[in-house]
Amino acid sequence: MSEHRIIISTTFGVEGVVKHELRKLNYEVDRVKNGRIEITGEGRDLARLNLQLRSAERVYLKLADFPARDFDELYDEIRKIDWPEILPWNAEIPVSGKSVKSGLHSVPACQSIIKRAIVDSMQDRYGEGRLPESGDLYPVHFSIYRDKATISLDSSGRGLHKRGYRRESGEAPLQETIAAAMINLSRWDRDRILIDPLCGAGTIPIEAAMMARDIPPGIDRDFPAENWEFLQEGCWKQAREEAKERMKPDREVRLLAGYDRDGDVIEKAIYNSRRAGVEDIIHFQQRSISDFSTSRKYGYIISNPPYGERMKEEELESLYSLMGEKFRPLETWSYYILTAYEDFEGAFGEEASKRRKLYNGGIECQFYQYYGPWPPADGVESDA
Repeated sequence: MSEHRIIISTTFGVEGVVKHELRKLNYEVDRVKNGRIEITGEGRDLARLNLQLRSAERVYLKLADFPARDFDELYDEIRKIDWPEILPWNAEIPVSGKSVKSGLHSVPACQSIIKRAIVDSMQDRYGEGRLPESGDLYPVHFSIYRDKATISLDSSGRGLHKRGYRRESGEAPLQETIAAAMINLSRWDRDRILIDPLCGAGTIPIEAAMMARDIPPGIDRDFPAENWEFLQEGCWKQAREEAKERMKPDREVRLLAGYDRDGDVIEKAIYNSRRAGVEDIIHFQQRSISDFSTSRKYGYIISNPPYGERMKEEELESLYSLMGEKFRPLETWSYYILTAYEDFEGAFGEEASKRRKLYNGGIECQFYQYYGPWPPADGVESDA
């Protein structure tokens, strides 16, 4: 198998960000739907995407799609896939997926039928008897929507938000992929000041630092597809070498900072930044939002403050009101806030220039974007 259909899954609302990332990596996007993007590529592309995409959730190798109106049809179509050409005889074959607005609404039943069809296909080639499933991992994923099934192999395994650097986090951590999407949507670049005054585990400044130095988000983790025998030999090694060549470990960044009132949380953020290899370019400090101030003329604030069950409503209103008091006077700054609190603008005291629906860990949030002016044409951001 040399050329593949590749599906990149995303959180709802992030499709455009991932599409932009793909184009920067010189890929042509064939199709965009809610939560998924399709392209055509080779095995090395499967590797490149897992290593380098910042805001995607998973990367799948698409095997087939077909109508699946009943279990017999599902079984028969699964049997048509040449599984012995894809899977080694001892492959570990977990099956997972979802079914939405379809007659086959029972996910466990679909899992059972698909697994039985795969096993029957493998036994036709290798003989009767229980498959050992003691070898490498080949996760099979199905998605059934309105009686149409898509069957894929999950090349990522763990979600791509699991970079590997964050072993310590706050009570309700921001997913790394959403932090990267927030930064991309803000159009921040390394020549602009960026502060997260409620940084928690430090995810936003860490992701910004990794972007600034072109550190691939997947460089320090592994993926099931690294062991898939049918992919071109050496494609993962080649992709990792390419990713490392892109890195700029000594690149200077103007100013990245993260503040939090909890000293223990700041220690965790420092630990995470060290694991990510960007500790030297982020200034973390224990500081309450009530003490927030800056003498800088231009800059960005990007933050995911507490919301929901983490604080009572009156505490949230007080926090967001205080944020408004601190941020609104910064007339030449841009600030970007992600929260699930419905009356954020009322508490903050100003309507956003733009708002966008995003999901963090399955929680529906709004990304409130407040646009400040661009710095002078000469690019100098003078102090106030």
